[in-house]
Amino acid sequence: MKRKTLSLAIACAMLPTIAWAQDAQPAASTQQETAAKKTTTLESVTVTARKREETLQEVPVAVTAFTSDALDKLQVEDLGDLDAQVPNLTVYAARGSSSTITAYIRGVGQSDPLWGVDPGVGIYMDDVYIARPQGGLLDVFDVERVEVLRGPQGTLYGKNTIGGAIKYVSRPLTPDMQGFGSVTLGNYGQRDFKAGIGGGLGGNDALRARVAVADMHRNGFGENLVTGDDVSDKDVTAFRLSVGAFVTDDFDLQFNVDHVDDTSGVRAAQMLAPNPFAPSIFAPNPNAPENAPLVANRFDVRNGMPNINDTTMLGMSVTANYKFNDDWTFKYVWAKRESDTETNIDFDTLQSKTADVKAFYSDQQTTHELQVNYDAGGRVHGVMGIYSFDGYAGGQVLNNFFNLSFGDTHGTVYTQSTAVYADWTFDITEKFSIDAGVRYTDEDKHAVVTNQCYSDSTFTNVANCAGLGTPIAAGFDRTINFKNTSPKISLDYQVTDDIMAYALASRGFKSGGYNIRAQATAVPRSAEPFEDEQVDSYEIGAKMGFLDQSLFLNAAYFYNKYDDMQLSVFTEYTLPNGTRAFFGDFTNAGAGTVQGVELEYQWLANEHFTLSGNLAWLDAQFDEYLYKGFNIADQQEFTNAPEFSGAVNLEYRTPVGDMGELSARLTYSYQSEVTATTEVTRDPVTNVRTTPITQDGYGLVNAGVTWAIDDHWSVIAQGTNLTDKEFLTTGYVIPALGVRTGFYGNPRQYSLTVKYNF
Repeated sequence: MKRKTLSLAIACAMLPTIAWAQDAQPAASTQQETAAKKTTTLESVTVTARKREETLQEVPVAVTAFTSDALDKLQVEDLGDLDAQVPNLTVYAARGSSSTITAYIRGVGQSDPLWGVDPGVGIYMDDVYIARPQGGLLDVFDVERVEVLRGPQGTLYGKNTIGGAIKYVSRPLTPDMQGFGSVTLGNYGQRDFKAGIGGGLGGNDALRARVAVADMHRNGFGENLVTGDDVSDKDVTAFRLSVGAFVTDDFDLQFNVDHVDDTSGVRAAQMLAPNPFAPSIFAPNPNAPENAPLVANRFDVRNGMPNINDTTMLGMSVTANYKFNDDWTFKYVWAKRESDTETNIDFDTLQSKTADVKAFYSDQQTTHELQVNYDAGGRVHGVMGIYSFDGYAGGQVLNNFFNLSFGDTHGTVYTQSTAVYADWTFDITEKFSIDAGVRYTDEDKHAVVTNQCYSDSTFTNVANCAGLGTPIAAGFDRTINFKNTSPKISLDYQVTDDIMAYALASRGFKSGGYNIRAQATAVPRSAEPFEDEQVDSYEIGAKMGFLDQSLFLNAAYFYNKYDDMQLSVFTEYTLPNGTRAFFGDFTNAGAGTVQGVELEYQWLANEHFTLSGNLAWLDAQFDEYLYKGFNIADQQEFTNAPEFSGAVNLEYRTPVGDMGELSARLTYSYQSEVTATTEVTRDPVTNVRTTPITQDGYGLVNAGVTWAIDDHWSVIAQGTNLTDKEFLTTGYVIPALGVRTGFYGNPRQYSLTVKYNF
């Protein structure tokens, strides 16, 4: 059968812990050889990407994993910090929020966190799918590992995802008492405390528990120049509690609860061009580069709305594992999650009420998953499952435009989804295996929408919408059903003990739905459902080990064909009285082709130096983009799809006598030019041109030094964006309101952490 010792995935940039030789002692030659080998080989990491334990080199899919130690070294504070360390991954905080996630894998994701729309990249916490992006930018603490799977997922995971999945795996329950505590201090007043402890209760290994807490605070990167409030600050408190009853060797029951309370203020949005409706506020600088902020500090603002951006998230789950016999195991997971968000969005970023929006979001989900695993130690093993999702996502958005137009966007989308899936591996020979899977999904989307107009900013007196003669901008109660069958097949061949090649074909699916922001009275088609999105994905790759397992290379080429791509675009329209208006449109653009190459590498040059990283090439093109009856594919660009990206990590490690071990890391990451927003660049009917927000290619430099004093104490000094590079991640472009604003990535930060493990 296949080897079980070949170490882990390459370029995962994991910088795994390297086993160092102990002090020389008189010993047999075999002991000396073993010690020497430990300094020149890389250790393996176990993942569950295929719902069973395997090393990364055994999995015939594109997956990157990070151990807890690697996450510490790379200073991964939340999932957004994984961005550069995974090929063709883009992750950042969505627009004005600090904890709402925007995630793209291989050019596919969701730039607009519209409620009721499925994300392109699935986020999982301990096998539980998180349906909404609010609160999804999870802070990393007390984690066992994080896995990032690229490409469609569905034959193995609870919810189908079209672009990929990010799995957050917390530390397991153990009979032995284990724990940690850490304190971090940094610039901008950073002060973080994280701790976790777990083990058997009352001396009984059968009853175990673990609790972890994180309290994270940071002053703002900027301030409101009018009110003095912090902007782009951080105030997050989170905890997780796990309790498990390991009744027998064959049966255990585990209960988990997690909670996040994010009371951070709004993120700073910078005007990138003067607002024509307030021309005297800022005068353009003719010498300023394109997309430059119009204030001295890119994180300072003049917002007129209160600094409110609160999110709470609560999750609970029960997991039952039962080993029926040596061949069959059963797993059942029940989970319930909910979140609530209140936020102010000052689109114009001014004291004037040009475009002031107050939003409330809430969601709740209940999921059930029953999974059966078969592994008799022979040539056939697999997984089968049934998954159900029942939830809703609701919201209310109060719009105040020019202090003259007052609208209420109010709606809820109810989702009921049932799916069955199976994935089986057949080891045809000692070297050749076939993996086949399929998923069938039956999903209902039920939307209840009431969008109406009011007479003033109290939003209490209904009034006719301008130019419409009715207060109802949209009102409907509709349901649509989606059914989909998504197959998958892969072949893998063990060329040598250290080289595995594979080929994979799969189909991904994301259901459609309704646009809660519809303006059906003025634009009737906006109340019609948008269709489901589908991708046919083809991939070939190899996972290779060289130089006696001191060098790893993982390579993949993929080719994806997308149909009925879902896009969110701010669309202008003209009312019967000739007034210009706009709304957040959500539509199926058409078709696209995305192909790319991904290379991950890791080289243990000697007992001191490790080099790791990744390189990625991405070619994303629209084949069809229908807008107002015209195909504008040639003029449109994919969002968050840089052509080139990559990272390189250089680590040096050395013992320091009786004072432990010292390691130093230097990281450089790069991405080429990227389009950050989704505007139609030229209206084929009116010929109006709109320039999306773009970011030129840029590089970031990070570094860190870790002093592991002994098995318990360590001190870590870290720095990110050391050159203080200015770069945009996303923004808003709404010509009808004169809005062109952008959100910048974090500035230079440095910190010192003291950590104690026991």
